[in-house]
Amino acid sequence: MLLARHLLRSTTTPPPPVATPGSNKNMRTSKVVTDTERVEPEDDDNNEDEEDLLPPIWPDDLEQIPYIHTRLTVEESEKRSLQFYNQMNARRSVRFFSSDPVSRTVVENIIRTAGTGPSGAHTEPWTFVAVCDPDVKLQIRDIVEAEEEINYTKRMGKQWVADLKALKTTWVKEYLTEVPWVLLVFKQAYSTLPDGRKRTHYYHEISTALASGLLLAAIQYAGLVTLTSTPLNCGPALRSLLDRPQNEKLLLLLPLGYPSPSATVPSLTRKPLEDIMVVV
Repeated sequence: MLLARHLLRSTTTPPPPVATPGSNKNMRTSKVVTDTERVEPEDDDNNEDEEDLLPPIWPDDLEQIPYIHTRLTVEESEKRSLQFYNQMNARRSVRFFSSDPVSRTVVENIIRTAGTGPSGAHTEPWTFVAVCDPDVKLQIRDIVEAEEEINYTKRMGKQWVADLKALKTTWVKEYLTEVPWVLLVFKQAYSTLPDGRKRTHYYHEISTALASGLLLAAIQYAGLVTLTSTPLNCGPALRSLLDRPQNEKLLLLLPLGYPSPSATVPSLTRKPLEDIMVVV
């Protein structure tokens, strides 16, 4: 009987703790994991055979080098963080551009900055295409406007179009032929090895999105402006135009340059800190 009672105890799953007012403190170390959060290990039967595995991206004996870091004083750190915030807070999405040239060196430096972003297993799954050729920019505009007209009149729906109306955005994209540069950000789902096998790029979408955030910050820091756009259904045609491989998919299209002297932006404000930050 004692053995049966012991077995019954060890095979019975206790119910999850129930949250009650004031019980958050006690529950911090006993978080309930739901079915949607739990990550189950793969079944051994579904695992790849050893001979099908690719060699690791990095060797097991990859050298580990000292990290060089200069620690700032609290005062200097606060000063720099506020300065950077003020500069980034001045960033706006601009739809009216000057045709004044932007040096290729500046464009290369901001793309270098984007390339410092983190990525899954350091696969760096991104390609930044910088277009300055007027004929290619015209072809990009033709492709985008053809699809955007359909998007605005059919695909997006009345509510979406109504929400965009005050922002003065339409399917006509004059800026694509006015700006000195058009940047197209492609994410790479995988890379192809010399023998034709594919190497997965882990978290390729979020990695490329993080790199794009650094790109936007670098553009602002360099004194330039841009507009983040994700034109629906344009990816395949633009990939073909720019002769990009099948493993790349368009994530963002950004006109890059200086604002026109008469440029305007919507009178918008950003959420206050208390609406976007939670301290636990």
